[in-house]
Amino acid sequence: MKVLHTFRDVREFAQGSVGLVPTMGYLHEGHLALIDEAAERCETVIVSVFVNPLQFDDATDLDTYPDDLERDVELASCHGADVVFAPSLTEMYPTRQRTTVTVAEVADAMEGEHRRDHFVGVATVVTKLFSGVRPDVAYFGRKDAQQLAVVTTMAAELSMPVHVVGLPTVRESDGLALSSRNTRLTPSERHDALTLSQGLFAAARLFGEGERRSAALEAAVRDVVIGSPGVQLEYVTVADASTAAPIVTVTGPAFLALAARVGSSVRLIDNVFIDASTGTVDTGVKLDGPSILYGGDDPCC
Repeated sequence: MKVLHTFRDVREFAQGSVGLVPTMGYLHEGHLALIDEAAERCETVIVSVFVNPLQFDDATDLDTYPDDLERDVELASCHGADVVFAPSLTEMYPTRQRTTVTVAEVADAMEGEHRRDHFVGVATVVTKLFSGVRPDVAYFGRKDAQQLAVVTTMAAELSMPVHVVGLPTVRESDGLALSSRNTRLTPSERHDALTLSQGLFAAARLFGEGERRSAALEAAVRDVVIGSPGVQLEYVTVADASTAAPIVTVTGPAFLALAARVGSSVRLIDNVFIDASTGTVDTGVKLDGPSILYGGDDPCC
């Protein structure tokens, strides 16, 4: 297991098929599931840890983002990573960043409306990781559904020689989607936050019963979340899984996504994937017990 800090060192170390798991650190079971999959499929597994300032539109959110590289290295190693790539800010952005990447249309709705230039930051840093690390496969969680669509579209349209893989959302045992931001919730805020996944699950059940109208599915989410005064919904949207464009009726692969403010300072996103062509629903997978986010031990370590 190596901790490397430059693109050159990572490229020189990598052998055979290379799997990349891009992260911003403070790993949780969602990240670890991606590392597990990469270790199963690839000869060299690289986990990048870099908090990318370009994708933050809130300075406070950036300043309070958790950081514990030693912890991340231990967890990544336990799950089969060969390298933790922890670049400095100057390694990632050695000069003023005049070149950025924009994925038109796919990035426009939902997060694009509420977080200006967020996906420019995401697409730019992922492009730099893809070109600097040169992985064969890159693994992302489906919890960031629109991000997955943005990265997949970008890689395809720029002819990047990397296969982008999305894996199911990992949830806490009570259904809350895993996020390092969950640790900033007070007990009462965390209780309120459960209405997000509960609303999505209610809509998923409605879809399973045959409902295909986006408006009805979105209303099912709102009906649950509106009962929690500590939660302010920013959006609830059904979108095409590939283009992330809002749709009126679900006819193929899609996702139902939301974003909300919980309490005074924590913003959370979540989604469920739904596919009318197969009638299937992906609500993610639940942990059996408390997450390592709260100081618990990873059984693999």
